[in-house]
Order: sequence, then structure tokens, then C-alpha cells
Amino acid sequence: MADRGEEQDRTPPTATPSAAAPASPVPEPAPVPPARPLDAIDRDILRILQTDGRASIRSVAERVHVSRANAYARINRLVEDGVIRGFGARVDHERAGQGASAYITLKIVQNSWRTVREQLQALPGATHIALVSGDFDVLLLVHTPDNRALRELVLTRIQSIPEVLSTRTLLVFEETDLGPRPDRPAELA
Repeated sequence: MADRGEEQDRTPPTATPSAAAPASPVPEPAPVPPARPLDAIDRDILRILQTDGRASIRSVAERVHVSRANAYARINRLVEDGVIRGFGARVDHERAGQGASAYITLKIVQNSWRTVREQLQALPGATHIALVSGDFDVLLLVHTPDNRALRELVLTRIQSIPEVLSTRTLLVFEETDLGPRPDRPAELA
């Protein structure tokens, strides 16, 4: 896939705020409360829910040997503390009509992460976005119906983001989900 490596040295135009319109401050993110330590029961609950997000409170309580009320309270606390960010299904993207997958690396303008992240989150098929260190700044995982849609996504949508200096596309030939399995011990601290 053709990437925009030749534009690596491009610098964005700088906007100068006019005297009549002062620059509005960027709102600070809400402070995150410190994480409470997880005990063995919390880790077991997380392992169960990662393996089967549809497990009932009763089933979870029985498997970790606590009352239903205790299991319910613990799950609610894990959600409120942000340890559990949500519940969802693990999808076989190919069977769901998303036959082309790729990791896309991006070099971006310094200090533009929040702006770029918002634009990448709006892309169809974007499933994972990470700010990383190394030879590039952002790693994006996308799933699209086919290579034509992938090409359109990269060459038209991503490369039109002004803060994106260059991209590199790595096609995924085969993937294996390494999500939690009942036969593996909990990997949570």
C-alpha cells in the first residue's frame, strides 16, 4: 500500500490567535481516582468476566465462593473504579464481513495526540488506537470489508488529517485472539 513517507518533514501551519478572540484553553481531563488494590476474588471475577462477559451474578458468585450480593457489589465497584471499562463480544471480523485487517502506524505533529485520537476514533472499522514510543507515534488497528475499503480509509481519510505526517500500513494475514481462557491462570496483578 502506498504510504505518505515523503511528507515526513512537513510542518503544520501555525495559527495565530487574533487580539479580538483569545485562544480558548484546552479543558483538563477529569482527575482519575487512585485505583484500589484488587484481591484474589476481584482478579477471579475479572478472569471469569473476560472469559464470559455474559456470566450471571449468581454464576460468578458460586465460582468465586461469595454471596450474590458480595459479587454484585464487587462487580459494581470494579465498574465504578474504571477497572471494568465495559462488556462486549469478541468478534470474528472475517465472518462478520470485515475481511481486511491492518495495523497502521502514524507519525503525527508533536502535541497533536488528542486531536488525532478524536479523528481516528470516528473512523469506520477502527478498533484499537495507541500512542506509542519508537519510530512512529500512533498504532491503529482497523478492520474493513476488503482491500479497496482499506485503501480508501488510509489514502483518503487518514492521510487527510492535517496532523498526520506519514503512515505505514501492515496488512494482517491471520490473527489469533489471545483473550483470557479458563485453562490459563489470571494474568492480573
